[in-house]
Amino acid sequence: MEFFIPCLDVITTVLYLASVAILLWGVILCVRDFLTSHFRQMGRTERMKKLADTKNSLGGYILLALEVLIVADIIDSIAKPTFEDILRLAAIVAIRTVISYFLNKEIRDSEQQEALNGSDYKEKKRSEQNE
Repeated sequence: MEFFIPCLDVITTVLYLASVAILLWGVILCVRDFLTSHFRQMGRTERMKKLADTKNSLGGYILLALEVLIVADIIDSIAKPTFEDILRLAAIVAIRTVISYFLNKEIRDSEQQEALNGSDYKEKKRSEQNE
């Protein structure tokens, strides 16, 4: 097992860097989307929908980065299985799981609200056409 520890250290370092890259990429794309929606001519409803989509997109990138960090921590605790590392891993996984749960819930609620707003908008348009 001692032979694999340097390899596992390299793997965890790569995973940590990958999670940072995922976060940075998500932020770059979301800032781009925010700026394009800010400077583009569109109505308030369309702009708010675009901002909600951008927020949900950033949430997805954060969730992905958190999952990669959890994998890196699991591999790190396998490489160095001390009691302190296992407790640290348990605390990190618990915190990240809670964050992931609430972030997922917020994204789902936002998507459901968006779907409801879209159906309300379609219903309003139909009633206006029938009058």
